[in-house]
Amino acid sequence: MNSITTLGALKASNYRAKSVKEELRANLIDKIKKRETVFEGVIGFEDTVLPDIERAVLSRHNILLLGLRGQAKTRIARLLINLLDEYIPVVAGSELNDDPLNPISRYALDLIAEMGDDTPVEWLHRSARYVEKLATPDVSVADLIGDVDPIKAATLKMAYSDERVIHFGLVPRAHRSIFVINELPDLQARIQVSLFNILQEGDIQIRGFKLRLPLDIQFLFTANPEDYTNRGSIITPLKDRIESQILTHYPKTIEIARSITQQEARLTAEQRAQVYVPDLLQILLEQIAFEARDSEFVDSKSGVSARLTISGYENLVSTAERRLLINRESKTIARLTDFWGVVPAITGKVELVYEGEQEGPYLVAINLLGKSLKKLFLDHFPDPDKLRKGRDRDPYGVIRAWFSGGNAVNLLNDMSDKDYRAALDGVAGLRKFVESNLEQVQGDEQYLYMELVLHGLAEFQVISKDMLEAKLSFRDTLADMLGSDDLFDEDDE
Repeated sequence: MNSITTLGALKASNYRAKSVKEELRANLIDKIKKRETVFEGVIGFEDTVLPDIERAVLSRHNILLLGLRGQAKTRIARLLINLLDEYIPVVAGSELNDDPLNPISRYALDLIAEMGDDTPVEWLHRSARYVEKLATPDVSVADLIGDVDPIKAATLKMAYSDERVIHFGLVPRAHRSIFVINELPDLQARIQVSLFNILQEGDIQIRGFKLRLPLDIQFLFTANPEDYTNRGSIITPLKDRIESQILTHYPKTIEIARSITQQEARLTAEQRAQVYVPDLLQILLEQIAFEARDSEFVDSKSGVSARLTISGYENLVSTAERRLLINRESKTIARLTDFWGVVPAITGKVELVYEGEQEGPYLVAINLLGKSLKKLFLDHFPDPDKLRKGRDRDPYGVIRAWFSGGNAVNLLNDMSDKDYRAALDGVAGLRKFVESNLEQVQGDEQYLYMELVLHGLAEFQVISKDMLEAKLSFRDTLADMLGSDDLFDEDDE
């Protein structure tokens, strides 16, 4: 069909024009029958959001995606173009993507009246049939719908009453396309009113012109529930005209969240080859996001975006890479101490309530990391608080005794792998404890779990953990309280 270049040839080909919603519906039906993936790369919505969107497309509905930040709303909207026909014919030179068989603009009507079957036809790729606008308070009706262009009137020497002086806005130019408005509540109420006719009747009117353009557009809007109260609202008559409102959500499980992070993280081939990130650390990173969504310090109405873990994973790898470069090593494995490099990705991605602001973003981030470490520790090792005194053998006894003897462990942020392993091996009973509880863990990953034991015991206040600018220091709690490593020597005197 792409070889057709005139209106006459298009008519002879028996081409049948379809509305954009009919296109989406027909191509979705075809993909479902062939069991093809419709929304490539969208993870975790297979049983919830995506079926709702498919039902809306089959119903030829305009759609509102309602959800908190970082829930793939815009990604889903952009993937809808894959349901459009690859190419459609348009009148050559038309700014409104006029269908040669059903033109609506003055330009196309005049051209066809003049040239008839010789009217030139072009083929428009589906990638050019997607229009996206971020709603901001300064958006005007002229931006969306259009207005009289005095410069055009002067240049063409036309009266303002001639419709050819109209400069069309984004919506008319999206004729036969998908039009997306992100953050719809940010549009002023009077601007939202201008969309009424387009959604209900499919036409627009500009500046009192006796002009009715029967536009063919698939609308998709996105909104954050927070916006209904904080920055604006979707006015009720407009919401009533959007046929399907679909709620998005955050990943329901750690595994789904991990898949999203691994898919979206932007790492170089060099980083992937040089830095190994164990499953334990990937789980810990996702756990931080889950803890943040439940935290009393974080505004739940604002949400915690999936971008937190994506940025956090990139920071984690970069922290390990920087350490590798400093120590001139060829490969390394990420550590728990590398998570101090993840803190900037956490502080910038959470909206704090008043109590959180009082604590400060940094302390809230450390609190979230601590809670996540505690949960991860309990997933692998016995709960120190549940050991019955005098009745249960204390599996941490040797480790406790080593710290009680005035010993301490210092883990520097940029410590070489050799020195890191030596520091952990120096803790009496630590390696043996990990081996007895996790027989399947071998090699370098053992050191990761050995470090986890120290963090876990610190969270349960069995030992203390001091965070300095360039290192972590683990020591006996009592010695830390009194500020002396020689406490027991002093008692002996």
